[in-house]
Amino acid sequence: MEKKKVVVGMSGGVDSSVAALLLKKQGYEVIGITMNVWQREETEKVCEKACCAVSAVNDARRVCDKLDIPYYSLNFKDTFKKDVIDYFVQEYISGKTPNPCIACNKYVKFETLLNKAKTVFDAEYIATGHYAKVEYNSETGRYYLKESVTDKKDQTYALYNLTQEQLKHIIFPLGDYTKEEVRQIARENDLITANKQESQEICFVEDNDYAKFIKEKYNYIPKVGNFVDTKGNFIAKHEGIINYTIGQRRGLKMSFKKPMYVVNIDAKNDQVVLGEENELYKKELICKEVNFMPFEKLLNRMKVKAKIRYSAKKADATISQCEDGNVKVVFEEAQRAITPGQAVVFYDNDVVVGGGVIL
Repeated sequence: MEKKKVVVGMSGGVDSSVAALLLKKQGYEVIGITMNVWQREETEKVCEKACCAVSAVNDARRVCDKLDIPYYSLNFKDTFKKDVIDYFVQEYISGKTPNPCIACNKYVKFETLLNKAKTVFDAEYIATGHYAKVEYNSETGRYYLKESVTDKKDQTYALYNLTQEQLKHIIFPLGDYTKEEVRQIARENDLITANKQESQEICFVEDNDYAKFIKEKYNYIPKVGNFVDTKGNFIAKHEGIINYTIGQRRGLKMSFKKPMYVVNIDAKNDQVVLGEENELYKKELICKEVNFMPFEKLLNRMKVKAKIRYSAKKADATISQCEDGNVKVVFEEAQRAITPGQAVVFYDNDVVVGGGVIL
């Protein structure tokens, strides 16, 4: 019987290394691929944390050699720049706070990589080291994305955009493992990535300084505007809206008698609205570009648990379809710093219902 072929996205970290190992042990024909997404020669310091770093490529290659599987480093730079970096920059310039990892998952890892796997390597599946699960529901005839066994590492929030066609061809081997168990498997199999640390930063932005990146790499000159209060009263001048995000308190370069936060960004008028912490809380939001997984379209109101950012706790909410195709989310309790550009993701127990981009 011919082995099923799977292409594994190899970042040079412990998670993708163990994903490849587990799949080989399960009898798949495994091919390791590193997605070269960023200009290594220009940003070596940044890229040492990323999957395109020289060290990451070398580590991925050495793991593949250890596992006796073929390895390739492929150029994904054009797709990454257009669909991730350019998108990230344009969103920031328009006063939003985007999540580039979600865009990368949607366009690079699970669209371009899947296409390469099918057309170049004649592979039926792709796999990554994400902590998540894919299950087929025979009653509905649809593929479900489900949370991993560990809340601490679950990455389903950043995967809500996956389509049925993509889910059909995706394997997440680490869904039933904790991070500690993954590291132990790597140690037991003498993988050089066993104790490798992981970065929480965006791979193409040095020191998490988004404004500096936009100004230097895109020759962007921020437009000076006004800080105003929630009634529209002038407070002071600001240095450009790309320097601020909803909920921000530090870096305002002003002192107040009481703590003040960014509660809104009005890109049209170049205004940054400041208010007290209680003014950060809202019970409702509208989201666009919504993707559902267990069903094609939301027909009736539905009670869900919703997350408004990766690090947020799930909160009870009701979702309903708007006439324009967007979805309205009403929380039972007000949520702090709901931020346009970020994703809101819906859950039904451990099943990802779907999600969208906050307006």
